[in-house]
Amino acid sequence: MTYRRTIAVEFNHCDPAGIVFYPRYFEMTNSVTENFFAEAVGRSYAQMTMRDGNGVPTVKLDATFRAPSRLGDRLDFTLEVTRVGASSVTLAIAARGGDELRMEAALTLVWIGPGGRAAPWPADMRARLEAEMAEGGAQ
Repeated sequence: MTYRRTIAVEFNHCDPAGIVFYPRYFEMTNSVTENFFAEAVGRSYAQMTMRDGNGVPTVKLDATFRAPSRLGDRLDFTLEVTRVGASSVTLAIAARGGDELRMEAALTLVWIGPGGRAAPWPADMRARLEAEMAEGGAQ
């Protein structure tokens, strides 16, 4: 299933010309990912990191910037699970302003166990990630 989230471009996202400064897109994609885990996978970052001592750091990130976004724009982000590995997941994220593709990214995250090393996904999380991938693109 495609996860969706809208983010308004604020002053703090922009350079002096009022255009989104590219590192701010990474903050936005992280926000989309964090909300996806809380709402679709069933574990918030707060639960994973603060309560359980786990995490899902980004280990690979590939981004393409297609068109500028400006102060006041509303960006519609989509997230799809494209691969679930033993301890990793790959996500495809796109941001659109209206019908225009502004940015797209592929992220790989790794499940980190309490010892700070990659570990297999917990069964419940793996099942939800695989279900999201199987439903890829369904509304």
